Amino acid sequence: MSSYRDWDTLEALKNSPKGRLRYNQQWTSEEEDLLSQSICMLSPYAGWVLENIIPNKTLIDGSECQEYMQDSNGLSSVSAPASPVPPLISPAEMDKKQEEQIILESCKDVDPFLRLPSAKMLAVESKIRSFEEEQKMKSREELNARLEYVNRYNRSLAEKAAEQFKRFEEMLELKQRQEKQKLEEQLEKDSKEALERQEKLKEEHRHRAKLLSLKLREAEQQRQQELERTRQEEGRERMRRLCTLQQEALQLIQKIEIDQKLQETLRVDLSIFSKRGNHICGDLSNVVRSSSEGQFPSQDDVIFGERSVQELKLLLRDMEKEVAAAQERYKAVEEAAKQKQKDAEQQQQQAKAQASGPTQKKTQDKKEGLQSTSDKNIMEQYKELLNRCDQCLNAISALLTSKDAKDKKTRFELQKAVLLPVGQISSDLTNVQEVFKKLNTLLTGGEVRTLEKSVSLSIHALASDFVNYKLAERFVTQAEQEVASHHESAFPLAMVVSGIWERHPQVGELFLAHLYKKCPYSVPFYPAYKKGVPVIDYQRELGYNIDGSVVEAQDHFLKRMSGMIRLYAAIIQIRNAFGTVQSHHPHGLNYGWRWLAQMLNLEPVVDITATLLYDFLEVCGNALLKQYQDQFWKLIILLKEELFPRIQMITAEGEMGAVVRLRSFLENILQQKTIPLPKGYQRF
Repeated sequence: MSSYRDWDTLEALKNSPKGRLRYNQQWTSEEEDLLSQSICMLSPYAGWVLENIIPNKTLIDGSECQEYMQDSNGLSSVSAPASPVPPLISPAEMDKKQEEQIILESCKDVDPFLRLPSAKMLAVESKIRSFEEEQKMKSREELNARLEYVNRYNRSLAEKAAEQFKRFEEMLELKQRQEKQKLEEQLEKDSKEALERQEKLKEEHRHRAKLLSLKLREAEQQRQQELERTRQEEGRERMRRLCTLQQEALQLIQKIEIDQKLQETLRVDLSIFSKRGNHICGDLSNVVRSSSEGQFPSQDDVIFGERSVQELKLLLRDMEKEVAAAQERYKAVEEAAKQKQKDAEQQQQQAKAQASGPTQKKTQDKKEGLQSTSDKNIMEQYKELLNRCDQCLNAISALLTSKDAKDKKTRFELQKAVLLPVGQISSDLTNVQEVFKKLNTLLTGGEVRTLEKSVSLSIHALASDFVNYKLAERFVTQAEQEVASHHESAFPLAMVVSGIWERHPQVGELFLAHLYKKCPYSVPFYPAYKKGVPVIDYQRELGYNIDGSVVEAQDHFLKRMSGMIRLYAAIIQIRNAFGTVQSHHPHGLNYGWRWLAQMLNLEPVVDITATLLYDFLEVCGNALLKQYQDQFWKLIILLKEELFPRIQMITAEGEMGAVVRLRSFLENILQQKTIPLPKGYQRF
């Protein structure tokens, strides 16, 4: 490689201006002059080498350099001051083309006639080249050493950086661990504080719970004390009430015990009333005594006292009736003598009556076809129903009059099971169905709920007869009270009665018996006055309510009769109210036809006949018209033309209200040829 590069240098020098110079080895004077005149210059690169490198190196000794300088005639000192010194270029970075370029540039100003250098120049050049090569090698070595140093330095820096990075990571990890530890310590501290707070809260809660329990215990004690106080107050109130009832009973028994002389005068034995009254007072005294010995009397004891007083009142009333009847009989005996004296006068009057025969005959013709009592079969049925009702009453008398606490409670529960549902009947169809279902369940032996208890007929052997009797009685009482005031309520009550009647005929028969007792006009039947019967008893038989010696007012009496006859008229036209159970109604429209026909055959009574005919036709007229059509119109015409004039004849001028209503009703239906549906029927 060095030889190649030397030849290149020689070729470059040859092509330089100096290399193109011609040299002659045989020097002449002329040539020396020419040589002296010519300026032989080295290349700028060679001059730079001579000036900068050779003096600093020991490659060329001083003798050789001096010789060289002498031979070259001072050429070594020649330089190209005008040419700039090229910068030191590292041999490792200089390639072949750059070296050639530098040589060419350095040889531009050389004389072309300078062709080949001398031997010393070549030696110098070769040394230069060897020096260059050596420097290049050194440079390479230095460069390699530098690169190795740099690599080592880089590696050391990388290792240091890695170590520092590890230390940084360790420091960061340490900081994180410390922060985590601090956080854990803080959390542990917070948890401890939370636990302490929780323990404090628990302690406070336990303390408050204790306080609340104490307060609740105190409140419960206060409530118990209040209940005890209330119970004692109620007990004392019941005791006062029971003592009042006992005092009232003692006063009644004093009234019942009549003077023996009066009994002998009236010729009547009233000892049975006195004995019964004393027995009732004795029972009541025993109850009061047992209550005073114990804590307080119960509500059943108070009810027993009230019933005892009520029974004494009834006993006193019956005794007064008996006394009044005895007085009437005594008066009748006294008047018997007077009556005998009047017999002669009556015979004289009969003689006069024979003289007025034609007039009497006309009056009898007017009354022909009318009856004083109902048909015989109807009266037999009436008496049979009353007998059945009395038999049922006798059968349950043991339960009614029992003093046993259990029987009292049973009687009370059964009465509630009957009275409450009937009293709740309203115009709502759903309500009517619920009441019927409840009563039907009770009568069939199922359990029904009364307030807080369940009741069934299995609680007593007489429960079935008792419930039948009380339910029938309650139906009639409801008609007296509710239907009498609100005529529209007849149909919801009639639905329940009709449904119960179809499924439980015994209840229906007892209902009729109670209805006949309180309203004999529903038979129809006008009770006749019997001689020797007290007037009060006769009025009671007519249906009047009598309290002691006070007789019910006429308007109130007519109102009650109207309510009962309206319920009866509603019942006979309703059938299968809650589903078909029989082929026909047990007491249907045929009984209504019979009632109306019998009313037309009886002599009218003031007020009652007109009132009941109007109420019955208003409620049941439409149903009878649909059933009997033309035959019904014949009855209406007979009523208007035959019975109505008789009603007018027996009614006073100031008591024509019922007559006017009946007349207006008859005129309207005969004019319109139809009878409107009664109020309240459309809902059912």
